[in-house]
Amino acid sequence: MAVKVLAEPFPGEVRFAELQRRMAGVSQKTLSVTLQGLTRDGLVSRRVEPTVPPRVHYRLTELGLSLEAPLAMVRNWAEERVAEIDRANELSGEQSAYVGRPER
Repeated sequence: MAVKVLAEPFPGEVRFAELQRRMAGVSQKTLSVTLQGLTRDGLVSRRVEPTVPPRVHYRLTELGLSLEAPLAMVRNWAEERVAEIDRANELSGEQSAYVGRPER
């Protein structure tokens, strides 16, 4: 999801706090670890303003931007099949309810 959010203002930058606001439900720790990995992999660049507190900005690199289209295809696929996926999860939950249950 971070790639999607960062792709919207491309080539602009997004501050960490803004990313966190736009990614509802993602913890600060999870977002931080995700951004570190994306930066390490060359998909995201990071710029720190030497202020107190520091302002940290992120933006997609060209490599990161090239990932947006394939990820959008996966998102679309999942959104089109969410009902099927939910049904499979429900069936799986029903089947696992019987596993380990003592026989009568």
